[in-house]
Amino acid sequence: MAVDSLPLMATLEISHLSKRFGDVVALDDMTFDVRAGELFGFVGSNGAGKTTTMRVALGVLEPDAGEVRWDGHPLTLETRRQIGYMPEERGLYPRMKVRDQLVYLARLHGMSKSDASTSADRWLDRLGVTARRDDEVQKLSLGNQQRVQLAASLVHDPRILVLDEPFSGLDPVAVDVMSQVMREKAAEGIPVVFSSHQLDLVERLCDRVGIVRSGQMVAVGRVDELRAAGPRRLVVEAPTAGPGWADGLPGVRVLGSGNGRTELELADGADDQAVLRAALGAGPVRRFGDRRPTLTELFRDVVSEGTP
Repeated sequence: MAVDSLPLMATLEISHLSKRFGDVVALDDMTFDVRAGELFGFVGSNGAGKTTTMRVALGVLEPDAGEVRWDGHPLTLETRRQIGYMPEERGLYPRMKVRDQLVYLARLHGMSKSDASTSADRWLDRLGVTARRDDEVQKLSLGNQQRVQLAASLVHDPRILVLDEPFSGLDPVAVDVMSQVMREKAAEGIPVVFSSHQLDLVERLCDRVGIVRSGQMVAVGRVDELRAAGPRRLVVEAPTAGPGWADGLPGVRVLGSGNGRTELELADGADDQAVLRAALGAGPVRRFGDRRPTLTELFRDVVSEGTP
């Protein structure tokens, strides 16, 4: 398939990837997809398999089993040239000038010198580093290096974006700029997959999220779906209730209590009306309602399930 014939509105499929490094299982039947125009958050603990998956998608690593497909076709060298990749570790030439580097990288992806120069200038301006265009990369702050690294992933007009910890080391203004760029690229129909330990950003930005544990995708879906699928939690505000008022209720676990506020986790089938009666028996109740877990709480629950 020629590069210029690649479809814009297509899905990136990670299909049953397995990869071992000696006795270490890095990927174990890793499977998910990133749809056209979707921001997909790829989260997991260190060593869970996120970067290995990205490197397989890029062709840097060969899987032991499985494949990566774009629009239903296995990725080739030509199609991989259409991926914009931002590694977690800095992948830039430290002694090369910023603009020269972007033009060089765009040319490696097949752009003409004129188009590469125009694109480099556009992204330097968009990401707020035009004033540093003639500086060596090593002379930039870590935040500006990160901006240039993002420009390098975008300068060749990719049709897939794969970003490994793109928000690392950024100040709040730069986070907002990078978030907006990612939204804009998704709005163009580009599938965007990124990993991050900043789960508040993932929760805010993503259409869907995949949680990885021990090389496997263990939960995937929209954030609201994942939060709704977690254990039910109740918040009860009973200012005069004494300690232990909820102890012994069947299927109820106290997660925290203090200042008249108690948070409970209910097992399947637990009777919330029994909880309400117990709370009222301890005094007036000002609040009684569900609280869905945050993505951070959900992540901790999912990851801890696989911890011995």
